[in-house]
Amino acid sequence: FLSPLLADVEMLGAPDPELAATMGFSGFGKKARTFDLEAMFEQTRRTAVERSRKVLEAREREKEDQAEKEFRSPRTDSSASASSATGSGSTLTQRETACSESEDSSDEELTGPSMQSQTSAQGPAEDTDGDDEDDEFIGPPLPPGFKDSDDDNDNDDTEEEDNNPVKKIPDSHEITLQHGTKTVSALGLDPSGARLITGGYDYDVKFWDFAGMDASLQAFRSLQPCECHQIKSLQYSSTGDVILVVSGNSQAKVLDRDGFPVMECIKGDQYIVDMTNTKGHTAMLNSGCWHPKIKEEFLTCSNDGTVRTWDVNNEKKHKSVFKPRSVQGKRVIPTTCTYSRDGKLIAAGCQDGSIQIWDRNMSVHTKFHCRQAHAPGTDTSCLTFSYDGTVLASRGGDDTLKIWDIRQFKKPLNSAERLPSFFPMTDCCFSPDDKIVVTGTSVKKGGGSGKLFFFYRETFQKLYEIEVTDASVVRCLWHPKLNQIMVGTGNGLAKVYYDPVKSQRGAKLCVVKTKRKERQAETLTQDYIITPHALPMFREPRQRSTRKQLEKDRLDPMKSHKPEPPVAGPGRGGRVGTHGGTLSSYIVKNIALDKTDDSNPREAILRHAKEAEENPYWVAPAYAKTQPKTVFAEVEPEDDETDKPEWKKRKI
Repeated sequence: FLSPLLADVEMLGAPDPELAATMGFSGFGKKARTFDLEAMFEQTRRTAVERSRKVLEAREREKEDQAEKEFRSPRTDSSASASSATGSGSTLTQRETACSESEDSSDEELTGPSMQSQTSAQGPAEDTDGDDEDDEFIGPPLPPGFKDSDDDNDNDDTEEEDNNPVKKIPDSHEITLQHGTKTVSALGLDPSGARLITGGYDYDVKFWDFAGMDASLQAFRSLQPCECHQIKSLQYSSTGDVILVVSGNSQAKVLDRDGFPVMECIKGDQYIVDMTNTKGHTAMLNSGCWHPKIKEEFLTCSNDGTVRTWDVNNEKKHKSVFKPRSVQGKRVIPTTCTYSRDGKLIAAGCQDGSIQIWDRNMSVHTKFHCRQAHAPGTDTSCLTFSYDGTVLASRGGDDTLKIWDIRQFKKPLNSAERLPSFFPMTDCCFSPDDKIVVTGTSVKKGGGSGKLFFFYRETFQKLYEIEVTDASVVRCLWHPKLNQIMVGTGNGLAKVYYDPVKSQRGAKLCVVKTKRKERQAETLTQDYIITPHALPMFREPRQRSTRKQLEKDRLDPMKSHKPEPPVAGPGRGGRVGTHGGTLSSYIVKNIALDKTDDSNPREAILRHAKEAEENPYWVAPAYAKTQPKTVFAEVEPEDDETDKPEWKKRKI
């Protein structure tokens, strides 16, 4: 049965040499290498035994040397010796393998599996032994109740931070960005935290790049996108490529990252009564925000009593309209609006003190509403959802901060009072871990410092407060990626609070950069006209170095002559005192210098009579020949008009 197979194997093992040369098979005619698995396992076992013996010897030696001393030292030394033993064993195995390979290769070129497969077969066994050795406890056993001090410290710090949320507030350092002199009424940070935008009552929007700023903290761009309208809200989209600008007019704008306009919402027809039939808002905007999931959709609310959603790609008309209503069904003005975290709900705070929430896809009836959330007649300045999406925080114009569970919307979960708010855009926000609620307070001029208050979300206990500045705190923003708090104040400042350890990037990038020195040598003293093909006598010498030219100018008495300072007060040294640079001041000065008295015009004319008679110039030369002597009309005596009748008398 096996004889035919053996014959075939013999035929395959010894082919024709000419055929092998023709086909290009160099492996024909050579013996296949055989592997002895038992020998391989025996070699691995010997290596493992030798390594174990060395480890045991090292352990006994360490026990004798450092008995009853520190507990960590033996462990470290033993592990070091174990690693050295492991290294020596592996080196030995590699050396033996290399020797066997060189011997085999010197005999003849072998066919079959390479040595790499054999090495890989031995590798797992060695690695397994090494893992067992590392996992095995080295050194004397620890006494009962002993714990690693480093692990204890780390665990204690972590537990302390968990138990004390104040430790998580990044307020150890701050930087101040000077937006202007008026209230900073809008703040926005892009999702990555690289850029900050600020807007204020001075109509300006400023762009701040943390990575590009140095310690001078200057904005890289400033513009007025809405002309003479106060900025109400600024927000980056979910992707960070466009910015929503809500101002005091009725048309929201969308800008790109560099401030160039992308779209502007259309204005509605203010003569149409039903706001559903208008294409846009007809009155001043109050607030706006982006959809958290759909990057092209945003939301605005206005004094025309509507909340509208828009699409960036369609500026001709809104997408949908939501009309908040009072208890009597009358129109009520929404003062703030927001999306839920998943974008399925739209919430609006109204002037009658109510909070109304709609399903984004159903604009007719509210899904949740609370009629008496805040005091009627006050502006609810901010609504924001928690990161888990179940809790809504509201900042009211009645000096309160409340949080609500929208599933039980009749009564607030917690409330904080005596938090003055003078602005219709005073903010509140949640911390990145959802455990703290933050808001700012307003103060009157000279009435103290505006503060930033931190409340524990579960109990609404006041955890912490920061005195920001001697003006109101209007906007606050806690960025989850940077872990930094941005604050906008009533005196034109934007402050950034951060912690070098807990915070990431942001303000940390710019505070470490030194201010760039302005190189005065680079400023040209005058403009040079370069004419390379002019004749040498007309060619100006080309300026080689600005510094050398400045040194030459300093030696020139004409160029380095200091101009005379302007005269203050009365003139001196032959110089007339300045009376202003206007035309009226010049005329007044000349009138004051003219001392001639023209009160009597007859005398003023007769003053020139003798000169005119001796040297006639204007009239007399024309009559010099025809009438050398001037003939004047004779004055007739006035007749007595008493005899004349009444109707002939001259009427004065």
